[in-house]
Amino acid sequence: MIKNPFLTYGYNGPEYFCDREEETKRLTSLLVNGNHVALISPRRMGKTGLIRHCFAQKQLMEGYHLFIVDIYATKSLAELAYELGRAILTVLKSKGLKAWERFLQVVGSMRTGITFDAFGQPSWNLEIGDIQSPQVSLDEIFRYLSQADKPCIVAVDEFQAIMDYPEKNVEALLRTYIQNCNNAWFVFSGSKRHMMGEIFSSPARPFYQSASTISLRPISLDSYTSFITRHFASKNVKIEPETVQYIYNKFEGTTWYIQKICNELFAMSDPHSNCGIEEVDVAIKCAVEEKDDVYQDMMARLSSRQKILLLALAHSHGNVQPTSGSFIKKFNLTSASSVQRNLIALQEKDIITNSSGQYRIYDYFLNFWLNKE
Repeated sequence: MIKNPFLTYGYNGPEYFCDREEETKRLTSLLVNGNHVALISPRRMGKTGLIRHCFAQKQLMEGYHLFIVDIYATKSLAELAYELGRAILTVLKSKGLKAWERFLQVVGSMRTGITFDAFGQPSWNLEIGDIQSPQVSLDEIFRYLSQADKPCIVAVDEFQAIMDYPEKNVEALLRTYIQNCNNAWFVFSGSKRHMMGEIFSSPARPFYQSASTISLRPISLDSYTSFITRHFASKNVKIEPETVQYIYNKFEGTTWYIQKICNELFAMSDPHSNCGIEEVDVAIKCAVEEKDDVYQDMMARLSSRQKILLLALAHSHGNVQPTSGSFIKKFNLTSASSVQRNLIALQEKDIITNSSGQYRIYDYFLNFWLNKE
C-alpha cells in the first residue's frame, strides 16, 4: 500500500492517477490504430504520467512491447542510440529469455557492453563512448523493432532534444528509420512547443504531418478537487474545495507542482484534522526551502546581467515582454539588445520559457524563491 497517494514521480496505477480520461482514450486509440503521436505540453504537466497510464491499459499492455526513453539530457546521435538500447533491454529483461535473446542477437555493435549476472540475466554496462558508429547501432535497434515478436510502441520523451545534436540531417535519418519500421509506433513527447512545432508542422521538415498531435492542457479544477478531497478523506483529513482551488491557482493547474504540494500537505496532516490555506503556505515554504541550495548554485553560475534579468522576470509576476521599453525602464536594464542576449542565455539554461514572445520562469518554486529574496 502506498502511504502517500500524491505521487511526485513514477506511476502506481489508476487509483493514484487524476483524470485524463479523454486523453487516455485518444492516445490509446491513435496508437492501436497505427498512428504516431506528437504529445506536446509545458514541462511538468504530466506527459510521462499519461504515457505510463496508457501503457497500463490492458489493450496496450497485453498486445505490445512498450518502451519509454528519455532523451532530455542527450547531446548526440550516439547518446540517443545508447538511451534507446538501454531502455529496450531494461523492459525486455522482465519478459523472459526469449524476449531479450532476440534483441541481443540483433545488436551486435553493442553486445560487448552487455554482461550477465550469476542468474544469466543481462545487464547494460555499455558506456556512451563504446558506441563507435551510432548509425550502425540505430540500424540494429530498428531492425530489432521491425522483427520483434510483438508490435512495439516507443515513447521518446523530450524529443525536441534532437534539434541540438551536432550531426547533420538527424531528423531525416530518424524519419527514414521510423518510416521503414512497420512493427513500431512512436509517441514523440516534448515540452518546448515552438521546437516541436517546427519539427512536426513545418512543410520543410522531414517529420511534417507524420504524427497526430495531442496538446496536453491542465487537468480541470473540478477533477482535481474530487481527486484531492477523496485521498485526504482516506486519512480522515478535511480539505475544503476553496483550499484546493488556492493550490490550483498558485500553480496554474500544473500537475507536478499540485502533486508535490499535496504530497507535503498529506505528510504534514494528522488524522481527523483540517487542512487549510495556512497549511498550504507552509507546505509551499517547505518545498521552496528544500531547493535552496540548488537555486543558490544556479544563481552563482549566472552572469550579473542574467541575474538582474531573472529577478526582473520574477518580480513582474507573469508573462511579460522584457524587450519592451517600459520593462527595461521599470527594472533599470541596459538595452533591448542586451536583454535579448540574456533571454537567449536563460532559455538555453532551461530557466525561462518563451511562448509567442511572452517570457516566464517555468519553475514555480524558483519564482517564489526569487520573490522572497
